[in-house]
Amino acid sequence: MTTSIRKIASIGVLTATAALLSGCSTLGIGGGNSGPSETAYVARDVESLYTAAKERLDRGDLYLAAGLFDEVERQHPYSPWARRAQLMSAFAYYASGEYNAAIQSANRFLSIHPGNRDAPYAYYLIGISYYEQISDVERDQAITRQAQRALNEVVRRYPRSAYADDARLKLDLVNDHLAGKEMEIGRFYERSGNWLAAQLRFQNVIEDYETTSHAPEALFRLTETSLALGLPIEAQRYAAVLGANYPGNRWYERAYDLIDEYGPEVGLGG
Repeated sequence: MTTSIRKIASIGVLTATAALLSGCSTLGIGGGNSGPSETAYVARDVESLYTAAKERLDRGDLYLAAGLFDEVERQHPYSPWARRAQLMSAFAYYASGEYNAAIQSANRFLSIHPGNRDAPYAYYLIGISYYEQISDVERDQAITRQAQRALNEVVRRYPRSAYADDARLKLDLVNDHLAGKEMEIGRFYERSGNWLAAQLRFQNVIEDYETTSHAPEALFRLTETSLALGLPIEAQRYAAVLGANYPGNRWYERAYDLIDEYGPEVGLGG
């Protein structure tokens, strides 16, 4: 977990526990040893059960803490502690790298308490749980798209929150990642001589991800593939857009050389 994410995530945890723990004494359960017996069903009063979960969280026993928070909800489903425990469980699962469990817990919280003041935090946890599962561009990007949707939801619902500020930063990286995937596929098609399929991928980049770092190369590749398709006027247009938006960029220099050699007066293969 990155420092920035942990800092923002901790804001929600501290807010979530302050009200419930104020005035409560610490009631240790299970001593200093952690184990499956601590999450086995044993009827306990809600305050001691919640406090035991919080103690485990503070010690870094994250997965056990999540199980204990789940137990608060199971044993005391209608108490105010149960609502808070759902959110704390989501955070503990997230912090332990159990992202799917974190998403499930946060979604359960939102389904039961959609208007709760901690709802922004729950949406944010869902977003960063998807975000931290993003794989390299050579693999399937289904998780990346889920991260994009979830982070956009944070921004849409709570645009002035600290969570939205962080979500915007991560969306820039998510979009760059998705653009990189489109570029990888486009280059593959181009190497295979499938010019039209390559063009479609490069067009996706300039239409959907025009602010990413991949846009200049996408415009160059569109220049290149247009020439290969025998469309020098189209190639010249893409090169002109590249020059207008990214003057001095290395991709523009390469596009200029291509047009100079294979432009409208010459034509590739003419």
